[in-house]
Amino acid sequence: MPAKSKAQQKAAGAALSAKRGDTKVSELQGASKQMYDSMSEDELEDFASTNRDDLPDHVEDDD
Repeated sequence: MPAKSKAQQKAAGAALSAKRGDTKVSELQGASKQMYDSMSEDELEDFASTNRDDLPDHVEDDD
């Protein structure tokens, strides 16, 4: 499932970096922390690798 916004893609990249040990988990906050806790490395990689060119900056939550 690709990211739906630039913000989501960026948060996934930060969470993926922490999952791989390149960034400290304690440096994560907000959406990236939630993504780190709830998603696998493969899922994060899918979100983080989304092409950002046609994505909006933010998307409102449907919840």
